[in-house]
Amino acid sequence: MIALSELTEPLNDQDVLETADSAAAGEEQAESKPQVARWYAVQVASSCEKKVKATLEQRAVTLGVSNRILEIEIPQTPAVKIKKDGSRQSTEEKVFPGYVLIRMVMDEDTEQAVRSTPNVINFVGHEERRTTGRVRGRIKPRPLSRSEVNRIFKRAQEKKPVVKVDLAEGDRISVTAGPFKDFSGEVIEISGDRSKLKALLSIFGRETPVELEFSQISKDS
Repeated sequence: MIALSELTEPLNDQDVLETADSAAAGEEQAESKPQVARWYAVQVASSCEKKVKATLEQRAVTLGVSNRILEIEIPQTPAVKIKKDGSRQSTEEKVFPGYVLIRMVMDEDTEQAVRSTPNVINFVGHEERRTTGRVRGRIKPRPLSRSEVNRIFKRAQEKKPVVKVDLAEGDRISVTAGPFKDFSGEVIEISGDRSKLKALLSIFGRETPVELEFSQISKDS
């Protein structure tokens, strides 16, 4: 994973690739023009992020554009999944499911290399209109701003695990620990970032909203 410090520093020599125009024999070589590598977001088929990353890395070498398609990232953050039985499992949560980030020099060859990769849907960008002379609906890739890149990778570097729970509002649960043990009820609100939920429990014949820890409940089958 690329370090956040690398994203907050000014562009360095590695961010700039120089291309020189070929010159005829005896003529002075044209001045090279710098091309800046930028981050782009690419939408991919569901659950195909890793497959697209591996395939595009190989294709970049095969197509001779690996010096312009520089990095392919799937930002992830630590997560803890609460299973139906209340047990916890360490895992990783994608920051933006269904997307990969690519640092690349955008030109005709690199754009086509990305677009033609299996399971790639489209770049994130702006729709080109008929006035451009191109097919309506074609997306013009938009590079991410520095602040957008910083925000994405900062989220990926957060140390506090995201809590995922295999529950939804309306699910029936049983309380397995705490002062409301052996009561049952219905989930009415989930707060994943706080590892808590609210449920309506039948207490003394009345539906009472109670806040519970994920670790205190199990989902009814």
